[in-house]
Amino acid sequence: MSQQNAEINTDKEKRFVTLSEAAKINNVTRQAIYVAIKQKKLKAYKNPTRWIIDLDDLEAYRKMKYSRTKSLFNGELLFDNKKGYYSIQQAAKLLNVPYQKIYYATRIGLLKASRKGAAWVVHIDDLKEYQQSYLNRRISNFDENAS
Repeated sequence: MSQQNAEINTDKEKRFVTLSEAAKINNVTRQAIYVAIKQKKLKAYKNPTRWIIDLDDLEAYRKMKYSRTKSLFNGELLFDNKKGYYSIQQAAKLLNVPYQKIYYATRIGLLKASRKGAAWVVHIDDLKEYQQSYLNRRISNFDENAS
């Protein structure tokens, strides 16, 4: 009977993790976890010397944590890749160029993009046009100069 009680106590102890363990589980810094606690986005309890977090609360926090892929604007997904809408970072990855180049291209008008809230959204058709008109042309000019 005492072995069964020990197992129950171990299970109860395992349900809580420290700040450092929560950070490791979520793949973020301890500071990020601490900020989430202070902003009341993550429930935590202060035992006499340190913060402890219930694993269920940590899971709930992970599910509701902000993600750009789930961002909405006027009730619709901001970066709906199925409909061909991408963020600047996603566009840069697709074209295999630094994201600063994509930002610059949108700012000077080489790449069509629209502002939705605080985010820039680029359509795949505009990306293809930019790639053909500017990126591929630049490469062919480079090849001609090298010859």
